[in-house]
Amino acid sequence: MFFRIIEKEALGDLLAGLQETFDEVAGPQKRGSDFVFDTLQSIDDLCLDYGSTILPPKKYFLAPDERLLRFNRRTGDVSDTEPTVISRALLGVHACDINALLLLDEIFLGNYIDPYYEAARKSTFIVGVSCMPEYGHICNAFGTDEVHRGFDLFLTDLEDRYFLSVLSVAGTELVEKYLTEAREITAEDLRDFQERTTRFKEAFPDPPVTDQLPLLYDAKYNDEALWEELGGHCLACGACSMVCPVCYCFDVRDTLDASGETGLRHRTWDACLFSEFAEVAHGHNFRPTRASRVRYRFYHKFVGNFARSGKMLCVGCGRCVRACKANITPSGVIAALQRKEKAGDIV
Repeated sequence: MFFRIIEKEALGDLLAGLQETFDEVAGPQKRGSDFVFDTLQSIDDLCLDYGSTILPPKKYFLAPDERLLRFNRRTGDVSDTEPTVISRALLGVHACDINALLLLDEIFLGNYIDPYYEAARKSTFIVGVSCMPEYGHICNAFGTDEVHRGFDLFLTDLEDRYFLSVLSVAGTELVEKYLTEAREITAEDLRDFQERTTRFKEAFPDPPVTDQLPLLYDAKYNDEALWEELGGHCLACGACSMVCPVCYCFDVRDTLDASGETGLRHRTWDACLFSEFAEVAHGHNFRPTRASRVRYRFYHKFVGNFARSGKMLCVGCGRCVRACKANITPSGVIAALQRKEKAGDIV
């Protein structure tokens, strides 16, 4: 990794270079009072000073609705099984979302490689950007408020200029070709960078304590009264899962064309909070109540993946906090478990 300083006016050169190099360039853009990742046509559309997007950049790697193959029921032929690949650059990804992709890499590029996710990951260039915490952000509780890998370039806002971190060979080539005015960092730049990092860290409210959380969760897993209190009012809408950058459950469905002979197999996002998610043959449901599904959702995030890899499946981005109409939040669940501990009610 090496570092450079670029003026803010150079963002136009960066975007032009990305547009010349890649089939598509996407970045955060304002939509009403919210922000979304969408294709960038002009530098005027880019909003790097944003709190969070509605959907995470995960949507470019694990699409909400993704075609897997085409089939013919009469002949048994199967076609279009290869992933559709376009080269893409994502400009303006926050550290928590980059960390979320690194967690998804462990799922989809681990022992069993998902070729569709792999193809999208390999063909995507990532430019990260610094942020300041807003309502619901608890990424400091999970150590995802900073990132040191998983990107090609990273922009840290120093108000009148950007501190540019260059990590990859592709990033180096792009800087050398399109950011020719980038300069070496000075002692003043480094001081401003350190001061900005300190302000970022201090802007967070006190985070929920996650030490011993898996053990604490296991201890109260069978406390039905606690989970009814926490999850009984869940709407089972799945909004929290839809906006989560690390939720990865999906369903696979076949849809027939009008002829009834040919069709498509595709996968769509799914959510463990949906009533039919844990339903099996003959109608048995392993998690029939809303409270049981809320308990499972957070168990998977705080305990299940931690037992497998030592990492929790939450990056503290705050999207679920804003999406949940029942006010069921990671911080709220952690606080409830800790209240039980303080009351000496651990079984």
